[in-house]
Amino acid sequence: MEIGIIGLGKMGLNLAENMANQEYKVFGMDTDLTLKEEVNVKNIEFVETIEKLMSKFTKRKIIWMMLPAGEITESVFQKVKRQLQPGDYIIDGGNAHFEDSKRRGKECEKENLHFFDVGTSGGVSGALNGACMMVGGDENAFSQIENIFKSVNVKDGYLYAGPSGSGHYLKMVHNGVEYGMMQSIGEGFNILEHAEYDYDMAKVAKVWNNGSVIRSWLMELAFDFFSEDANLDDIEGVIHSSGEGQWTVQEALKLQIPVPVIAQSLMTRYSSMDKDKYGEKVVSSLRYAFGGHTIKRKED
Repeated sequence: MEIGIIGLGKMGLNLAENMANQEYKVFGMDTDLTLKEEVNVKNIEFVETIEKLMSKFTKRKIIWMMLPAGEITESVFQKVKRQLQPGDYIIDGGNAHFEDSKRRGKECEKENLHFFDVGTSGGVSGALNGACMMVGGDENAFSQIENIFKSVNVKDGYLYAGPSGSGHYLKMVHNGVEYGMMQSIGEGFNILEHAEYDYDMAKVAKVWNNGSVIRSWLMELAFDFFSEDANLDDIEGVIHSSGEGQWTVQEALKLQIPVPVIAQSLMTRYSSMDKDKYGEKVVSSLRYAFGGHTIKRKED
């Protein structure tokens, strides 16, 4: 089976290598030409343009996009769609918004193309060694390519979720849960850092990950980075947000479903990005104005 991967970042390249290791014929396309040598040695044939990618196929085309959500995904989707024939496949393995995936599914359906939105989890190591995927699209068409998902995911690590949009919807909520889990781990270790006891954080993470209720891959990762830098001296407390947490909270508000943990974890990420702390300055000024409370001023 021939598969074309568009977007050879860390996730895309590892997924392409995973597929090549499963003996699929893989073509990899990226605008970064410096990747060519690295890609070719992984038994992946590098191509520079979408047009060249299309010319490589001898059978039904399966195009798998691994691109950031937003304008670039939409642009590539439209270019690819125009060059496909009825019966061909477009798979979006990025983190697109589920409403965009629903629309793209309808557009493809009109042209007898098969569109699948695939929420991809497991990180860069999962993309290479066995991922977890949540798939939305036509069920009958999915049965024709299901073996790909059996090959590149861990055992029981993929789910046909339903019609177009359902895969990315499921991944959106997954990421919201992920926000809350990471936030609780961070808060727990923050208490330990300020406690009267001198805990070895790596050893704490290790014991918590062996037999405890909160054992997890996240705790395993915590053990790894605490082992390298116990005080995290080289890390800034800035937490970037890629969008899925925000989408989850927006969907919860639309459905009027309470999600206090996920919402607070999202707010914490926003707060971490606010270096100027203007809102906190306003509150400090108000406390000083009405109650004469101490106000800390910048030193000259």
